[in-house]
Amino acid sequence: MLKLNENSLFAVLLRSHWWISFAIATGVFLLARLFVPPIYAAIVPLPFLAIGCVVLWRQLRKPSAGKVAKRMEALRALPREEFASALEQGFRRQGYGVTRLGADLQVTKSGRVSIVDCRRWKATRTGVEPLREAQALAEKRDAQGVIYIVGGELTDKARAFAGANNIRVIKDAELTELVG
Repeated sequence: MLKLNENSLFAVLLRSHWWISFAIATGVFLLARLFVPPIYAAIVPLPFLAIGCVVLWRQLRKPSAGKVAKRMEALRALPREEFASALEQGFRRQGYGVTRLGADLQVTKSGRVSIVDCRRWKATRTGVEPLREAQALAEKRDAQGVIYIVGGELTDKARAFAGANNIRVIKDAELTELVG
């Protein structure tokens, strides 16, 4: 499957608001009209319009903040074993191979191994120490990545540590989508 470079123009537009792609498409059309006949100028912005439509579709399908909060409340009420099973099934649906490591998971996809730390997912505020522990476990198991599951907020230091060490943090809407 093709994968966009995360810094390419189209990848950036896929992470942006839908109207940005439409504005660029309009600008490209107006610029192209200066150089080519209008019928051909209408073809030039089509990739930007397509990206805008994809982003708009994703945004419309995204659950509301109220639904996410309600789902997060239900997830926090689950016992740890049920939550771990739901995570395991969610990763399997996304095409990962999953292995249980006690309270944590090891997921594999396309030869890339990641450790999923879900031990403190009920915590309302998470500091940097649990992230360091997850990073140490990943290094011990020769994993290429760390995925940290959190149901609350990360402190500023924890967020900075996650960013500096390429730790993927899954929370709120992404977490509710993962567990289904």
